[in-house]
Amino acid sequence: MKLQHSTTIHGAAFALAVCVTSCVTKPTVSDVKPVVTAPAVAVVPGVSLELAQDRARRISRLGYRLTLAVPPQKNEPIAASETITFHLTDANQPVQLDFKEQADHVKSLTINGKTVAVDFREEHLVLPAVSLKPGLNEVRIEFIAGNQSLNRNDDYLYTLLVPDRARTVFPVFDQPNLKASFTLALTVPKTWQAMANGPLQDSTVTAESKTFRFAPSDTISTYLFSFAAGKFTRISRTLAGREMQFLHRETDKDKLKLSLNPIFQIHADALKFLEKYTAISYPFRKFDFVALPDFQYGGMEHVGAIDYKASTLFLDEGATQDQKISRSNLISHETAHMWFGDLVTMQWFNDVWMKEVFANFMADKITQIAVANSNYDLKFVIDHYPAAYGVDRTTGANPIRQDLENLKDAGSLYGNIIYHKAPIMMRQLERLMGEEPFRQGLQEYLKKYAFGNATWPDLIQILDARTPADLQAWNQVWVNQPGRPVFDYALETANGKITSLELTQQAEDTSDRLWPQLFEVLLVYPDRVKELTVNMNQRQVALPEAVGEAAPTFILFNSTGLGYGVFPIDKHLTANLAKLQNPVARATAYVNFYENMLNGRAIAQQQLLEVYRQVLPKEKEELNIKLLTGQATDIFWRLLKPEERVALAPTLEKELWQTMQQNPAPNSKKLLFKAYQSVALTKEAQTRLYDIWNKQQAPTGIKLTEDDYTALALALAVRDYPAAKPILPAQLARIQNPDRQKRMEFLMPALAPEVATRDAFFASLKDDKNREKEAWVVSALGYLHHPLRAATSEKYLPECLALLEEIQQTGDIFFPYSWLQATLGSYQTPTAARTVREFLAAHPQYNPKLRAKLLQAADDVFRAEKLVM
Repeated sequence: MKLQHSTTIHGAAFALAVCVTSCVTKPTVSDVKPVVTAPAVAVVPGVSLELAQDRARRISRLGYRLTLAVPPQKNEPIAASETITFHLTDANQPVQLDFKEQADHVKSLTINGKTVAVDFREEHLVLPAVSLKPGLNEVRIEFIAGNQSLNRNDDYLYTLLVPDRARTVFPVFDQPNLKASFTLALTVPKTWQAMANGPLQDSTVTAESKTFRFAPSDTISTYLFSFAAGKFTRISRTLAGREMQFLHRETDKDKLKLSLNPIFQIHADALKFLEKYTAISYPFRKFDFVALPDFQYGGMEHVGAIDYKASTLFLDEGATQDQKISRSNLISHETAHMWFGDLVTMQWFNDVWMKEVFANFMADKITQIAVANSNYDLKFVIDHYPAAYGVDRTTGANPIRQDLENLKDAGSLYGNIIYHKAPIMMRQLERLMGEEPFRQGLQEYLKKYAFGNATWPDLIQILDARTPADLQAWNQVWVNQPGRPVFDYALETANGKITSLELTQQAEDTSDRLWPQLFEVLLVYPDRVKELTVNMNQRQVALPEAVGEAAPTFILFNSTGLGYGVFPIDKHLTANLAKLQNPVARATAYVNFYENMLNGRAIAQQQLLEVYRQVLPKEKEELNIKLLTGQATDIFWRLLKPEERVALAPTLEKELWQTMQQNPAPNSKKLLFKAYQSVALTKEAQTRLYDIWNKQQAPTGIKLTEDDYTALALALAVRDYPAAKPILPAQLARIQNPDRQKRMEFLMPALAPEVATRDAFFASLKDDKNREKEAWVVSALGYLHHPLRAATSEKYLPECLALLEEIQQTGDIFFPYSWLQATLGSYQTPTAARTVREFLAAHPQYNPKLRAKLLQAADDVFRAEKLVM
């Protein structure tokens, strides 16, 4: 139900007032209003939009009381029971509970005190109308919990239930606008710790087990219900008057010493910023978090129990500035979700992008002030533009806001458009409105819909009232349609003066769409620059401010990095690139070059790589070095012919090594070393890398960690370095942490020199049990399909594509695209491109959203085929 409350009502008070199971009161006769009975909703797999709308109309005052008993062995079943209470306005039709498991998992069903025969079909437990009544209903179920989203390991487990995975664990009304309070009792092995959404109420210990009983949670959507349990270390600290508890499994003492203080402090700083920005105090009762080995995502915003990927939180002396900024950004992102997504939640998952865009938008703002020496605008360009363009340039590009008929397809909505194009769109919107009107609009939105649900049109309506701009029309092209514009320009001069400067834009797909936006153009002179703001609200725009200015040495388009599209390259920019003083201007120039190269405009890949080789020794900004080395190694591996790579490698290796030695900054030296490691093809370079690994003696000025030496060992193995076979077992013996040991053991067959071993490893991935550690699988696929292994791995492509639908059904939300990217990302052959086209042709009725993901991932193959051959 949609609730509106004053922001002075704390989440705990709210939960206790209306949503705790034990506090729901029986309605009086006057509460029960006559309703018009609608036809019964069809029982179909997943959670259809029709079903969600019907339940939202009929069901309110919802609470769950769950009991689960986790045995010591992960392959043993988890016995569970639950009591669900809800208020029903229309009891004339059955009610469907979602449960994506086998029928035999439901052991008994009691409705309003009477045992009822189990009616289980099409992933639903159907509650018969004859057993229901208007007003309060109570349903009790004994069942075996589903394992798919419990992420069970030998000595820990954790839930990950977004977007519709709660139904894979227990029977539930699994839709975001049926918020509820969850009361959990969790029995686990005696030595385990546990954390859940609600505060720990008490615990009891027996000879073999321990039972944690948690107080009712705040009122949350089902995808936010969470618990983690296992052999964790618990740390508690209080900052700015707020207690925070942290569970982790890290064993590296140096990482713990260097990381714990920043982890807690960044959380505290993010909370302080968000409370001030939103004018709403932290809305929930507790604020704890868990670090998980090889977590599927960077983090997940569970109320009261945020989950993080441990490797992102725990950094060491070798951490680069980029890694530190990324950690701050991740923590700030998940903390921002407490307001954007958790306090106010989307009505339906077609608006899932809303919570993600605001989390990213706020994280960028927080990191700007939270991390010393961070360049907010530079980080914004490098983080968001390449990733957004990587999808929006493809024939599979999707709009920010997408249609969704069934929650079972919600996972396919996620991707770089909502995480990276949407923040760009939001900065354009903020700039269009002005920072303060935009902020006031967000505050009104959060207050109006606190503890409830809202849609993007609800927010647009609020913002539209605060600006003279036509946000409805603006929204149509930026949010509801995919793609990007391509810009061009015409410059006329006479007697050394500009007489005319005009810009035009055309949709990349040649449609008649127009992206209204603001961006800057930089006129560069030998001794100065002049920056002009362009209001690109029409197809052709003249810049009268430029008229009369001296003819520039060159022009840089989108110099502040806030515009969106393929911007033109001035023919004089190449020779003068290093003269740009502003690191943001250089970053946007690098991005412009790369996008024009991929579009076959202005510069070829061999020429661009030459430009980057000239610029790299002169570039001193760490984030730009990261961007340059990433693009350069990408061109090297994907857009040069194999014989071109072999011919260039000796010179490129030498240049990178020299540039690394000459750069005085440790973080930049490390980025350059990683680039050297990536391109190493000659025996000389590989022997140098082997000596570094073998002696564990890093190049002067660089700090290499255990993870770095592991990556080095893997890089040598994929190259079949003569001493590679004993390298991997030796590196495994060096690793101290048991979770990282298991990862290494998993990867080793994918790097075996014997083709038969690699074939057997790939065959094992057809069993979903061997795909449980998705991060491991993606890493392994990257090595299996490395360009140096392409000759023996291309045969896997048809089976990889055939598995995609199953991957979507059994994996988490990012896994299908990650599977495709790791599989297709390194190929450049016509045969690989043909394999994709033949698959698409053979499946004309293929799931449209999966088809789009495949076209997005295959775009690199198609462009490589065109540019290389």
